[in-house]
Amino acid sequence: MTDNVISRNPTNGEILANWPLQNPAELETALQQSAQAFSQWRNTSMEQRVKVLRQLGEQIRQRQDELARMATLEMGKPIAQARAEVLKCANLCDWYAEQGPAMLADKPTLVENQQAWQAFRPLGVILAVMPWNFPYWQVLRGAVSMLLAGNTYLLKHAPSVMGCANLITSLFDATDLPEGAFTVINVDNDGVSIAIKDPRIAAVAVTGSVRAGGAIAAQAGAALKKTVLELGGADPFIVLADADLDAAVASAVTGRYQNTGQVCMAAKRFIIEESVSQAFEARFSAAVQALKIGDPLEETTYIGPMARYDLRDELDRQVQQSISEGARVVLGGHKIEGVGNYYAPTILADVTPEMTAFRQEIFGPVAAITVARDAQHALELANNSEFGLSATIWSGNEALANELASQLETGAVFINGNGASDPRVAIGGVKKSGYGRELSSFGVYEFCNIQTVWKNRR
Repeated sequence: MTDNVISRNPTNGEILANWPLQNPAELETALQQSAQAFSQWRNTSMEQRVKVLRQLGEQIRQRQDELARMATLEMGKPIAQARAEVLKCANLCDWYAEQGPAMLADKPTLVENQQAWQAFRPLGVILAVMPWNFPYWQVLRGAVSMLLAGNTYLLKHAPSVMGCANLITSLFDATDLPEGAFTVINVDNDGVSIAIKDPRIAAVAVTGSVRAGGAIAAQAGAALKKTVLELGGADPFIVLADADLDAAVASAVTGRYQNTGQVCMAAKRFIIEESVSQAFEARFSAAVQALKIGDPLEETTYIGPMARYDLRDELDRQVQQSISEGARVVLGGHKIEGVGNYYAPTILADVTPEMTAFRQEIFGPVAAITVARDAQHALELANNSEFGLSATIWSGNEALANELASQLETGAVFINGNGASDPRVAIGGVKKSGYGRELSSFGVYEFCNIQTVWKNRR
């Protein structure tokens, strides 16, 4: 293992912190504490678990400004968006506190004249490997449901947001959650491998890249441990000729440039029916040009710096490669010179399925526009991807939109509205975007032993 990881402010390049990596003995202590906490937490009442969730939500609201500022400093999220992420986490706690007990109550089966039911038991210690782009939401949307079910949670967060990870720990410390039920580890890839192989780890949750998800899933599979993966996406945003164009454009701006374009489940490939493609491009370009780029600590900033310098370099490589392949630059297409890790909001047009901007996930403030002949062609283009996280359809024809949605190879479809993750509905992908679901009751059951109890069977 290396000695430490450095957290750097992407707005100005300053070092924020130097976080020492844990050695094997320290990892062993964390695993032991998590397992001991599970033996206690699994036997707590549902009322006690709900109480902890309500306490957590209250702590989040009380400290929202502190939490938001840390996310802005560590990964460049504009402060207004960071605050919205924090409050979304508080609402998540409230929703699961209200709805969770019914989800986990014993449920009768379809067996007639017998005493049989399904019970939902916790699995154990869940290892979660989480990304930096939503440093609170990505963690808590899984941790809250797992803890509600009686599991304990071992977090390996992204190295660049360890300040956020430690703040989450401090939130739980202010609740009645037993010590060790939520634990942060700071380890490298070797440390993750050690944890996966450890018999005290029951399952693994990963949000991240296809490469990272595949590597972790292979190790977990070798140890016969369940995984839930939410990986990359190249989500299509379909606009048909009969769409409300102004509403579609407004949604497109949010869907692509929120969080400086660093979102997995977000509009990336804009597939526009030919008869409205020029009008969409003109309105979209004007709207994107109006976005304020600047200091993410300013309330009116919409586009901040990208989180890491290596990611900006990779994004620029993809953009330049796409241009060399024939994409037309409508807007941007370059790094912003000077202090900070900024990339110009970019729109590429005339993008075809052979181009890099269509085939690969573009993780930054870059939109790729592809023209479709008609609705059927738009569907074919949308499904022409190795990813399958989500899709958006804009159309005035409800029946047609519903039919297209039924044929889209994605885990979610949004019709005439913005894409979003919400505790009331499950999210997750197909193809190389991963498998399994988070949120809603489905996310709870992913990390439960769904146990059949059949009494006096004859």
